[in-house]
Amino acid sequence: MVHRIATALRRFLTRDEGDATVESVIVMPGLFFVLGALWVWHDVGRQETLEQRINYTIGDMISRETNPIDDSYIDATYNLALAMLDSTSERSDVRISVVRQTEKLSSGNQNYEIVWSEARGAREALSGSINQMSDRLPLMARNDQVIVVETWRDYTPVLEAGLLPYEIASYSFTRPRFAPQVKFGAEEEQTASAGGDSGFDDSPGGPSVCQVYWWWCS
Repeated sequence: MVHRIATALRRFLTRDEGDATVESVIVMPGLFFVLGALWVWHDVGRQETLEQRINYTIGDMISRETNPIDDSYIDATYNLALAMLDSTSERSDVRISVVRQTEKLSSGNQNYEIVWSEARGAREALSGSINQMSDRLPLMARNDQVIVVETWRDYTPVLEAGLLPYEIASYSFTRPRFAPQVKFGAEEEQTASAGGDSGFDDSPGGPSVCQVYWWWCS
């Protein structure tokens, strides 16, 4: 019995006749599925890379600002992100926060507090202490600040191919480049109402060096 089975298998393996149409019908569905799965996984990587690059772009753009930004600036940034992602406000969220570290390095502790935070989409702005995110923030000197940009987008693959719909999330932090801090409009109005302009002025009512460069005198 074993000999007969082995003989039949050898005869089957050495036969070269066949029908191209039948073999195509058998092979093509599997081939199309494999090609589709490869395209889906390639597209996932492309979309995640695109989202991270846009996140970096937003952080770099804000880090170069020397004037206070406002709601219009955040709205325009959000619309730019939607356009670059080819997404909608129902599928994408952006949150931009400025975080300050308030403890001395010599203490061995880091305390991260929100200076200002703005969110667009379904996410909420941050406030108060965010020490729960300390593992995602850098080691910072006292009163140093970083700009934290978070983005989220709902992604639905064209084919399942072992991948269900999920949320693409990206995160980055950037230090201000040309100024010690990036202010938000409402905060700047409160500073301006306290008296003085944005320059150094020794006259009564004008801001001192410590008022402008608060981090140096802290």
